Amino acid sequence: MSRILVTGGCGYIGSHTIVDLLDNGYEVLCLDSLINASPECLEGIREITGKTIRNHLVDLTKTHEVDSFFQNQDPIDGVIHFAALKAVGESVEKPMLYFKNNVNGMINLLEACVKFGVKHFVFSSSCTVYGDPDQLPVTETSPFKPAESPYGRTKQIGEMLLEDICRLTPLRGVSLRYFNPAGAHPSSEIGESPVNPALNLVPIITETAIGLRDQIKVFGNDYDTRDGTCIRDYIHVSDLAHAHTLALKYLDENEMDLEVFNLGTGNGVSVLEAIHAFEAVNGLKLKYSMSERRPGDVPAIYSDNKKAREDLGWRPEKDINDIMKTAWEWEKSRRDN
Repeated sequence: MSRILVTGGCGYIGSHTIVDLLDNGYEVLCLDSLINASPECLEGIREITGKTIRNHLVDLTKTHEVDSFFQNQDPIDGVIHFAALKAVGESVEKPMLYFKNNVNGMINLLEACVKFGVKHFVFSSSCTVYGDPDQLPVTETSPFKPAESPYGRTKQIGEMLLEDICRLTPLRGVSLRYFNPAGAHPSSEIGESPVNPALNLVPIITETAIGLRDQIKVFGNDYDTRDGTCIRDYIHVSDLAHAHTLALKYLDENEMDLEVFNLGTGNGVSVLEAIHAFEAVNGLKLKYSMSERRPGDVPAIYSDNKKAREDLGWRPEKDINDIMKTAWEWEKSRRDN
């Protein structure tokens, strides 16, 4: 049984991935500094899987904490690296914070992986590495355009770091470029619950529906898209989580330095279409208003996921309606607790 370290394991995607790993027979270690997450999700993981996971409170930007953690563990076979700040708008306002946390933390983690003989590394990357693409859908060979935000730039740098380290050391890697993760586990035991105010569209929608927000602000209605609002590729978090398990299996079965995969449905959904999908599937009406464009947003991006389908054997099983249904059930459940 492989021992896998999940950094950022108390976060949204990390917690869902821990569930998928446990369901597939992996031994899992969770590491999280808890600056934008809560350990409460570990109880949800126990309810779903029947297995108890404890969090190791480690700040990846502090080298001595990272080294101490690895020194006090039995050998770790693989790392799935989620731990990062991820808000596009905040990164525009606080770029230095994002470079210090996302880049320095990854450098320290990669150094420890090489030092302590970790074999495999799965990196939580992002479609933001493509910038504002020339053609849609984007494929893994689409060039990096200038990042539209410091967050996107940290993901570009992270991929470059991983590529160079995998080329020069025994570490082998997979970089997974997410599009827009959304939704919640069907059990409603875990879902998106940031400690800081939600900045992603789907939790903003559910918070509006439950009365925590007066309305949804739609940032920009004059983009060159079919209804003037930004288009994104929303992927259900459970589908996304399973891709990490498949990535570890891929690393076990193949010899290479680094491979990259897009993770999206291949279908673009506009902001207004997402709002209307929530209304339709849950039988609710939402208040929303148009606002100015938000710095760092690209007009449209969606994926070509052919490579992940063919090489990883990955198939997204859920659509925007499943996302909106599970997100709403999770929102109601967590407010009742």
